[in-house]
Amino acid sequence: MSDLPFSIIGFDLDGTLLETHRDLGAAVNHALDLGGFAPVPADHASDLIGGGAKIMLQRAVDEQGGLPDDEFRKLYKAMLAYYADNNAVHTQPYPHARETLALLRERDIAMVVVTNKFESFARQILAALDLADHFVAIIGGDTMGKGKAKPAPDPIFEAQRRGGGGSLAFVGDSSYDVAAARAARVPVIGARYGYCDKPRGELGADAEIDSLAELVPALARLG
Repeated sequence: MSDLPFSIIGFDLDGTLLETHRDLGAAVNHALDLGGFAPVPADHASDLIGGGAKIMLQRAVDEQGGLPDDEFRKLYKAMLAYYADNNAVHTQPYPHARETLALLRERDIAMVVVTNKFESFARQILAALDLADHFVAIIGGDTMGKGKAKPAPDPIFEAQRRGGGGSLAFVGDSSYDVAAARAARVPVIGARYGYCDKPRGELGADAEIDSLAELVPALARLG
């Protein structure tokens, strides 16, 4: 049995469990090249992550003058096709991710991924990294239907349902994660090591961690 005050932990994926910006950046740059735009540096790619692949590409295109909707859609489709074939080339779990997931599993905690990445991509990547079996459910940005991805609370509610009900805490690195958790009225821990879009202390989370090694103690304190 668990000694933690939660029976379910929801995890964001990009910037929380996995360092994904190199593969996402390569996909963005593939699309930018097709559109005649300059590539974005790998480090800048991490600044663009937040609302999903479409917003990531839109920001990169808009920074260079933008595109009409129909032309942007073609680049977006090209980006998705490239990412489907190259989404686990450089992507890796963050330090302590495997150990922390194992610790939570030993405590009989139900774990759910809640990401704005397409569910099929999330499943593909987690399977490639041999992490998928830790999770009772994987909820993507397209799982709940249009308009129901983070920052909407719907995927958090669904995570709670698929986790068997009971108390849930959420872990994420962005304002999208915090907003979704707040809307769902569940505690949220901010992952400072990820792709945070707010300065330290301004994410609005109930607690912040600098490493996944700090997660279990932080969850215990939230109780």
